[in-house]
Amino acid sequence: MADQNLVFTLDGGDVTIRLRDDLAPKHTARIAELAKDGFYDGLTFHRVIDGFVAQGGCPQGNGTGGTGQKIDAEFNSAPHVRGACSMARTSDPNSADCQFFICLDEVPYLDNQYTVWGEVIDGMEHVDALPKGEPPASPGVIQSARVEDAA
Repeated sequence: MADQNLVFTLDGGDVTIRLRDDLAPKHTARIAELAKDGFYDGLTFHRVIDGFVAQGGCPQGNGTGGTGQKIDAEFNSAPHVRGACSMARTSDPNSADCQFFICLDEVPYLDNQYTVWGEVIDGMEHVDALPKGEPPASPGVIQSARVEDAA
C-alpha cells in the first residue's frame, strides 16, 4: 500500500489520518476498504469521553455492531498518545472489526493491548469538538470518509 491518508469529514471540517500500514497492514487495508466502500459515511461517534477517546465506526450507533469480518490483532510499539487511532475490540484480542477510537489524550495503559493503525496529522480540533457522552445526546457524524494518496 502506498502512503495513504484517511480523511473523515465531520461537522466542523476534515480530519486527516495517516494510515500506518508499517504498523498494522491488515487493519489499514480493511479500514481503507471500508472507507472506499462508503461504510463509514453517516456513522456516528457513539462514545466520546473527554481526556480519553472518541469512538466510532459502529453501524448500529451504539458500540455493538460490526461487519462480521474480524481482524487478527496487530499489536505494535506505537503509543496511545493524543491523535493516535486504534481499533476497538471485545475482550478477545482478535475481535477488531470496523470500530475504532481516536485518543483525545495520552492513554498509556492501552499500549500493546489495542492495535494502533494511524495518527491524526490534521484536524484534531474537529475531533476535540465532537459532542461528549456515552452516547452523546446528539452524536457527531462522519459525513464522509475517503482515502487519499499522501502528499
